Amino acid sequence: MDDPTRRPGPLTDAADGAAPHRARRTVLRAALATAAALGAGTLAACGSDEDQGDASPFTGEPHKGERVLAVKVDNVAAARPQNGLDHADIVYTEQVEAGLSRILAVFASDLPATVGPVRSARESDIELLRQFGEPALAFSGVQSKLLPTLEAAPLRLLPPGELPGGYERDPDRRVPHNLYLKARRAQQAAEGASAPRDIGYRFGSAPGGGRATDRQTVRYPGARFTFTWSADRGRWLVAMDGAAARARDGGRLAPATVVIQYVTVRPSRFHDSSGSITPYTETVGSGDALVLRDGMAYEAHWSRPSASGGTAFTRADGGDRLPFARGQVWVALVKKS
Repeated sequence: MDDPTRRPGPLTDAADGAAPHRARRTVLRAALATAAALGAGTLAACGSDEDQGDASPFTGEPHKGERVLAVKVDNVAAARPQNGLDHADIVYTEQVEAGLSRILAVFASDLPATVGPVRSARESDIELLRQFGEPALAFSGVQSKLLPTLEAAPLRLLPPGELPGGYERDPDRRVPHNLYLKARRAQQAAEGASAPRDIGYRFGSAPGGGRATDRQTVRYPGARFTFTWSADRGRWLVAMDGAAARARDGGRLAPATVVIQYVTVRPSRFHDSSGSITPYTETVGSGDALVLRDGMAYEAHWSRPSASGGTAFTRADGGDRLPFARGQVWVALVKKS
């Protein structure tokens, strides 16, 4: 078994049929960064109902952080409770092979000591992360056919082979559900990664309308998330596959805003080692959404015209931006019917 804390040869992820990660890089950074910046400028020009000031564009809270770090996190029963999700600014959930779910956690304002278990990257991650500019991405493996595309993307890649001393194994858990990223070491190593920028979110007081709700369930073919409103905490308590979702220290995972974003999920050209087709989740385009905040559910519309731009969420009954509650945001990317 490879030790990820050393810098040996191949980077592998046994459960996903991952391939060796060779240290080659393409050189399209400048053009891609320019395109991303233009996209961000276009989105920012759309304006906001409330002045965001110097607050985080991801949470609406005061501290932005310096660099964006995305981490691919395992989400099967053997991987729970995960480390660090309670510190993330944004948590994305998505469908992977066999109808299971996986998590992409985005950090900037608050870094935990460790994040994980870390697992392998997917093609959908490239499109989803373009809106952040050129963020760092920590992952544990990638299919050999996908590797050139991933290396050509505007990402600062931080697999174990590229980050000496940046990962550790938990001996009390079994492989492949026991690899953890040292998040502060990763962010320090991510020189040149993008700073937090506008990705389309707006924050402010709860709007009128909506409907009172105390629970909402999101279903994937082989997984489900339930979000239950806690008036005492002013947060949505997360359950995964029917069990309360907790941080490693025992605290409940509890975002301020939950976005259920209905998207196209189609087969990709890749599959895992067992032959299951890898889904591709499209996050460029437009569609319906449901925004949960303050014990209310709001019908919404999402729009992301280009990969380099952010995602605008507007009220379904008009063109006004729909403000989120300040704090952590969870986005469940769910196949539209």
